[in-house]
Amino acid sequence: MKVSVGQFNPGGDVDGNLVVMRRLAASARDGGSALIVFPEESMFSVGRVEVDFAAAVDAQWTSFVQGLSLIASQVGIAVIAGGYESSGEQRPFNTLIAIDDDGRILETYRKLHLYDAFSYQESQRIKPGDGGLKVVPIGGLRIGIMTCYDLRFPEMARALAVQGADLICVAAAWFKGEHKIDHWQTLLRARAIENTCWVAAAGTSSGHCIGHSVIVDPMGVPQDFLKDEEEGIATAAVTRKRIDEVREFLPVLANRRLTSSYEVVPNITAPGAVDH
Repeated sequence: MKVSVGQFNPGGDVDGNLVVMRRLAASARDGGSALIVFPEESMFSVGRVEVDFAAAVDAQWTSFVQGLSLIASQVGIAVIAGGYESSGEQRPFNTLIAIDDDGRILETYRKLHLYDAFSYQESQRIKPGDGGLKVVPIGGLRIGIMTCYDLRFPEMARALAVQGADLICVAAAWFKGEHKIDHWQTLLRARAIENTCWVAAAGTSSGHCIGHSVIVDPMGVPQDFLKDEEEGIATAAVTRKRIDEVREFLPVLANRRLTSSYEVVPNITAPGAVDH
């Protein structure tokens, strides 16, 4: 099926962001796409919310989900997008929601790996996910979902692939900085190559995030991409046939040999990291 990634710059207003997402979803559907993936923080950007963050999450999560469901059902396209979900505590979850083209909620994924890196401490305001990994069927494909910093943990993408993911969708607000575009592009291609699956990544485009949304095939070759455009879509035909072709001559998943001789490395807490 055709898949699109939608890139935009979320503001602090949920309704305004939904207007942009509807426009991008309609454009993707007009081009034949059955799924569009939006960035992390599509609901609203933390730095642009003008009221108390936790209060805004409590007030807006339900309306955000309802708005996505309407977009999906009225436009006729499945949607994956990121927002902030109340946890019952001061710190909400950073959550992706997958909705089918009838507007039905298929799955939610709560970000597992919080971005306590590069002098940023996401765990100070966000609660880590508690629901494990998620693979969801959409349009005849099995789709694994992850959020931003999750991309830096290859075992997560491998686990999704082993669970049968044909396509891994990454919703991100990837911060700008030295080497950050190179890291983003390299990691996306690596996750595709090492798992011989498709990867579709939607990035926030803003003053502090890189954009650079892309769809990569199982050989790590970008099929369509954006750069730092503030708004746009990239689209590619994601096929199971291409996965089968690649795995015929590069059967890395079938060739894996996991034995007890593999060294288990203990978890290491980085200096200055917040332990929650």
